Amino acid sequence: MALRSVRGSKRRTGETREPGNQSRRSGRTVDSSLSLPTDASLPPTADWLLRGKDGRLTAYAPGADCVLRWTETQAGADDWIGPERFPAPGILPYLAIAQGSDGYVQLVGLRRTPLAGGQVATDVVQAIQYQSGRPMREWYALGTPYQDRELAARIGLPAAVVDAEGSLHVFVRNAGGGVCGRAQVPNGKWNKWADFKGSDMLGVPSASLTDHGHMEVLAPTAEIVMRWVQETPGVKFQRADDVKNRVAESSMSSERTGRERLSHAWRDAATGAVHVWREGMTPVSLGGDGGTGPVAMLRTPVDGVDCTILAQRGKDGRAALAAYPTEDESAGAAWTSTGDPCVGVPALAIDGNGRVVLAALGADGSLRVTRQKAESGLAMEPWTVIRTS
Repeated sequence: MALRSVRGSKRRTGETREPGNQSRRSGRTVDSSLSLPTDASLPPTADWLLRGKDGRLTAYAPGADCVLRWTETQAGADDWIGPERFPAPGILPYLAIAQGSDGYVQLVGLRRTPLAGGQVATDVVQAIQYQSGRPMREWYALGTPYQDRELAARIGLPAAVVDAEGSLHVFVRNAGGGVCGRAQVPNGKWNKWADFKGSDMLGVPSASLTDHGHMEVLAPTAEIVMRWVQETPGVKFQRADDVKNRVAESSMSSERTGRERLSHAWRDAATGAVHVWREGMTPVSLGGDGGTGPVAMLRTPVDGVDCTILAQRGKDGRAALAAYPTEDESAGAAWTSTGDPCVGVPALAIDGNGRVVLAALGADGSLRVTRQKAESGLAMEPWTVIRTS
């Protein structure tokens, strides 16, 4: 499915509350002077634009010792509050972001705290936001699979998913190159770290949930993708058949595309082309060669056709969109670039008015948004640049 049109950038200014002044809630500030970190060693994530229970969209980005957040003033509005700054001392500028059916947003990161004698304490940490625009709770340390600090320092960045009961699950590459996970239980307590085994993993794992509540974890190596699945919700993970594909590090994402089916996207390690795979098929290339980072995936009807929409940071640094009928990868996908160069990777969501929204972050720290037009096809409006006033 080709996109009918994607227009260029048109700069408009969104209003915000008291830029640079201290908020009365949770020590957050609204600050127009912040810029985004550009640490190329830390991968971006694609699931940073989420819709709350009240229909408002919220965008999240990792900053230097903080989390930046923008929130629509009302569902589908062009005006946003932000960027609000929430302290995240010692936490690397990387976020795994997950949302449950209750609308709660879970932010997971990796914190490194210098200690006496040149040692470093490493912790996977988690914070929660219960409602759109409300303060984030304090960061909670989940530790690591290791008591030994040297082993703990070798773990990878976390992935996160919220299960059907609203409990958070986190997964990391362990010191031996396998996968370890820790699960919250419905009463809020946490189980111990579990060792999934495996070896030679590269980058960040991917965790996702089917419509029936079954979780799936994928972890790439230089030659294959390791997989762990649940046969029923709430039970231990089983090692599943590997996928033979050479995958670029930290480039995986997933979307529900059928009853109990997940489609996974990643980049070819050699060309950067986007491949899509689900159980029972061979990975299919959908082009997009030369792009970087994970690909945002969104399933939604377009003109009555069940479609999967993809968004990536293309080889020219700009956001690029493609769409195809869901689970019909043989139809191919034509990529259309749009807007100015961005940092990280773009994100996709459905707003409170049912429109597709594509968001990107500028090198100047601004949030940029384009929405689906109220007409046939997947035509997008001019870009709006959200700035503090």
